[in-house]
Amino acid sequence: MAAEPAANGHDRRRLTAALLGPDAAPEPDRTPAHVVRGTLTDISPHMLGLAAPGGDRRFIVTPQTTFWHGGERTARELRPGQDVLLRCVPGAELVVERVWADLARVTGVITAVDGDTLRVAAGHDRAPVTAVVPYRASGRIRVRHPRLEEGYLFDAVGVRDGDAVRALVPATTQPPYPVVETPPRPPTVRQAARVTGTASWYDPVLGRDTAADARGTLMGLAYPALDRTGDCGPACDRATPCAPLPLLSLGATVRLTNECTRTAAVLPVVACGAAASHFCDRCAACGSQASGRIAELTLAAFVALGGQPEAGCCTATLTAGEP
Repeated sequence: MAAEPAANGHDRRRLTAALLGPDAAPEPDRTPAHVVRGTLTDISPHMLGLAAPGGDRRFIVTPQTTFWHGGERTARELRPGQDVLLRCVPGAELVVERVWADLARVTGVITAVDGDTLRVAAGHDRAPVTAVVPYRASGRIRVRHPRLEEGYLFDAVGVRDGDAVRALVPATTQPPYPVVETPPRPPTVRQAARVTGTASWYDPVLGRDTAADARGTLMGLAYPALDRTGDCGPACDRATPCAPLPLLSLGATVRLTNECTRTAAVLPVVACGAAASHFCDRCAACGSQASGRIAELTLAAFVALGGQPEAGCCTATLTAGEP
């Protein structure tokens, strides 16, 4: 199934480039060498072993290496078997800069509540997610998500725990109304080919089989303004985006720039980002005043562009191809 969208995307880029010129359909960037993901095999104060899709690998840990597993940790607190994402030093790809272990996120609409356990609909093309809000994180979560009730939006970063996610850090502020009572949004002016707003992230593999599944480091984005008649389909549950996004199709390529780091990449549209269309939040990073989510980057793309996944977002500028 994964090969068909990729093939269609290649065909669309080729045809668009032939009709409008190569600048209208740039080739997407590959995963940079300094972003690596896999299953932790061993760790010491100086070395880290990883089972990755390309085989077993070893990396250098320095006193400057930092670790995250639901919060700042030390190397000795990590355990073999964990899903690990590494950002290494660019140009010195064996030296680890930062490690994230069992990183996970829950974004969508709450559909059921049972004590501290939530069921969250993540979008028409994604499986529902079970989120558990531990007591120690409940105060922090409820400051920005006071209504943990059916029909309300939920977005939190945490760690994967079996088939569930322990939600530890709120990624946004929850609107004070359920999704069905969202005030009507004005019609979107779609002429803009360059839009600044909030870029969030999602994990295409949900932390599973990262030692064998190359999608764990897929470079791409889910887009909240797909052509409804072409790719989104009749089951699409998206809303009118807050940002004036141009309509795009699966396989289209865009340039995405992290305004905080000024790092850019050409990324393909690999999925529908219907869940992102419900959020009109503003990312506090870099002092941006632009509201609305313009894209959900794959986790690898977000990290490659210098984003901090535990922060949940970055301010970004999306530029669609122009003839």
